[in-house]
Amino acid sequence: MASDIDTATPLHVLDNPVWAALTGPSSALAETGPRGLAARYVAGISPFVALADPEDPRSWADLAALAGPGATVWITGLPTPPPGWTTQDVISGVQLDGGAVRAEAAPEAVLLGPADVPEMLELVGLTKPGPFAGRTVELGTYLGIRHEGRLVAMAGERMRPPGWSEISAVCTHPDHRGKGLAGRLVRAVAAGIGERGDRPFLHAAADNTGAIALYESMGFTLRRRPVFMGVRTPDAKA
Repeated sequence: MASDIDTATPLHVLDNPVWAALTGPSSALAETGPRGLAARYVAGISPFVALADPEDPRSWADLAALAGPGATVWITGLPTPPPGWTTQDVISGVQLDGGAVRAEAAPEAVLLGPADVPEMLELVGLTKPGPFAGRTVELGTYLGIRHEGRLVAMAGERMRPPGWSEISAVCTHPDHRGKGLAGRLVRAVAAGIGERGDRPFLHAAADNTGAIALYESMGFTLRRRPVFMGVRTPDAKA
C-alpha cells in the first residue's frame, strides 16, 4: 500500500523511536493504519503507538482509524494531540544515550524466554519498571538473575530503531536490591546490543532519580526529555 509519508526532512531515529522501530527492525510485530501514517505493536507486545509525523493531522487520523474510537493508547515524544483527543495521563521522562557505557557479560545471567513469562510478569508487577506484557519478551533478548531458583532481577530490549536498541524492563526484587544486579544486567544486555552493531539507549521516568543516577554512573548521558502520554482516541460519531 502506498504511504502518504513526507520524508524530505527526516528526524533522528531517537526523536521518534517507536515509529523508527515499527517501520524498521520490529516491522514483523507491527500493525499500520490504512494510510501508512500510524503504527502500533500487535496485541500483547507493547501499548506504545507511533505517528509518522506528530505535527500532521493525517497521522492522527490514521492512528484513530487504526486504534478505533474511544481507545486508549500510549505515545512518546513531545506531541500535541488534535481536537477530539483526550489526554488521560502524562509522564515526564528522560532519554539516555548508552554509547559510552562499558558493556560486559554477566556470567550469572540466564537467558529468559516464553517459559519464564509468568515469573517475569510477577517481578514486573512487584517492581513497576514500566509496560511489560505477555509477549514483550519477543522484542529482543531478556536476561535474568536467579537466587535459589527464583527470578530476582531482569533486563531486556524493547524499541529497536535502526542502529539502536533500547534497554528496558530493568528491575530487581526488593529483597535483593543493593547488590548491583541491575547494573550487571544492563551491562550484559548492552554487550549483546554492541555485538550486533547497535548502540544502547534507554528511557526512564524523570522522577525516578535513583535509577537515573545509576545509569549516569554507568556512562549513560542525557539526550532529550520526552514525555509519555496516554491519550484516548475520539469517540465514534453519532
